[in-house]
Amino acid sequence: MGAFIWLTVLTAFRILFRNRMRAGLTMLGIIIGVGAVIAMVSIGHGAKAVVQAQVASMGTNVIIVLPGATTVGGVRGSQGSGVTLTLSDALELKKRVPLLSETGWSKRDVMQIVYGNKNWNTPVNGISPSYLTIRDWSYSSGGPFTQADMEAGARVALIGQTVVENLYDVGEEPVGSVIRIKNVPFRVIGVLAPKGQSAQGSDQDDIIFIPFSTAERKVLGTQFLGSVGALFASTDHPDDLPAAVEGIREVLRARHRLQPEQQDDFTIRTQVDIGLVQEGTSQTLTLMMFSVASISLLVGGIGIMNILLVSVTERTREIGVRMAVGAKRRHILMQFLIEAMTLSLVGGLLGIVFGVIGAQITTVVAGWPTIISAESILVAFFFSLAVGLFFGLYPANKASRLNPIEALRYE
Repeated sequence: MGAFIWLTVLTAFRILFRNRMRAGLTMLGIIIGVGAVIAMVSIGHGAKAVVQAQVASMGTNVIIVLPGATTVGGVRGSQGSGVTLTLSDALELKKRVPLLSETGWSKRDVMQIVYGNKNWNTPVNGISPSYLTIRDWSYSSGGPFTQADMEAGARVALIGQTVVENLYDVGEEPVGSVIRIKNVPFRVIGVLAPKGQSAQGSDQDDIIFIPFSTAERKVLGTQFLGSVGALFASTDHPDDLPAAVEGIREVLRARHRLQPEQQDDFTIRTQVDIGLVQEGTSQTLTLMMFSVASISLLVGGIGIMNILLVSVTERTREIGVRMAVGAKRRHILMQFLIEAMTLSLVGGLLGIVFGVIGAQITTVVAGWPTIISAESILVAFFFSLAVGLFFGLYPANKASRLNPIEALRYE
């Protein structure tokens, strides 16, 4: 049986080589399908890795509390539009929620920054020193401001890499220089290490941090003293996040005197929540791309079936001769199935090559990150073989059921 299969494989290759153009066009659908599946899944895996890196750049076990939607004069504002959170809330959370290792707060606005004869519009964030610890910010030069700077309302600033690139000349040291924010001079004491894009797509390096007290009194201003744009907290372990969130919700509802039937006037988001949403979107896109690419494989399978049906018609007399000299139905069936599988096999191998090359070209030309996984290659390859087997069954069965006498008479 092994020798028969080997001889049948060689015969299949000889027949396909004899009709090279037809075989190549037949395999084209399989090649495109396999290549597209590998390239698309590689792009999807790359996007997922980027999302994970972006979420990790937020810090470790981060919880974000934003002012919730509020209704004023019959108009319902969006999340973050209400003034419902204060720095007193953050201090109280630190006292009453033991699972929280740190709490902090921030307030921001986009403002023009001036240095020498250059200016740049960037988000200015008034923050507590603990915010830097929660977000796990590090420094390429200089260092953070302290609680003493916060209490004194010091005019000191930390700037991101994007701000450095737009305000300073190449090689110029920002630390020690003086920038102006809303015509108020600030001494730069640290340059933040780059973090890249956030999970929402914003540039995390296009930013300036100043002490919250200084921002409130001299730069950003406020309608309500002590109001903040967002609260931040962190836990020591990821498993503590759900319980910490519930603790935060209970404390804030009590402090804001909300009745049981009233909705929260704040919104809590965790690093895990943000990551799951982003990864879910990435996986949905990957699945959609995989589905579209799989259509090419089905089209390739239909092409294989069509060409084998043509081949059965062309080789009717040959089939009759083989049956006349003793070939069984299973032998004819096996021969055409092997031809179909050979087309799928060769097409699949070529598709893998083109898929890998396509993924690499995408990275180089478009700048999209791609991760080529062995799993996607195996899935695409075996799917192509399954397509060849499925669409080869009908022509093979038709060939094996030919009447030997009628086949010999066929012209």
